[in-house]
Amino acid sequence: MTVVKGLFSLFVIFLVILAVLFVDFAYKTFSLRPRMVKADAIVVLTGGRGRVEEGIRLYRDNQARWLFLVGVDPSVRKGELFREQPGLRNGEGVILEKVSRNTLENAIYARELVVRHQIRSLKLITSRYHMKRATLIFRSVLPKEVTIYPYPVDSSNLKEAWWNDGGSFRLLFTEFYKYCLFRVFFLFGSGELRPMQPVAGL
Repeated sequence: MTVVKGLFSLFVIFLVILAVLFVDFAYKTFSLRPRMVKADAIVVLTGGRGRVEEGIRLYRDNQARWLFLVGVDPSVRKGELFREQPGLRNGEGVILEKVSRNTLENAIYARELVVRHQIRSLKLITSRYHMKRATLIFRSVLPKEVTIYPYPVDSSNLKEAWWNDGGSFRLLFTEFYKYCLFRVFFLFGSGELRPMQPVAGL
């Protein structure tokens, strides 16, 4: 009986710690604010509403020399995402990456672009709910000297009163779960994913 009570107490403590960490994750997710600083590149993780549009807006506002659209569908052409407009900055610095299909692959393939173009700072654009996990992965995969400025984009499927909306709660908790898994993963394997030196020929 004593053993059962002890296990139950440990389980309750685990749930309390989990709840505290989740609330902290949610608080920090909504506390993120875009920083209006210029960078060498803007990296957009495509797939969410408003991400590409915001990246193009910042690029045309000369917030960076390069615009990397990462995770683009292979069938999409550059002209479909970036339409040339008279009087506005053209797309010579816009590059589409069409191989990656998840956030980890986004970071790995974006790293090739970062190394090739000698990027030292970048704005990372993705949806707000996805920002903490994306930032964790990019900081663990990119060279350590690269500065990352998180630039979250708000979406209609995440309500600020997340505790009162079932969809927002599930979305946040799913991200929290994935974030924790990657924290553990990078605790043991992040060094293997960083480039030891510039890739030859890039």
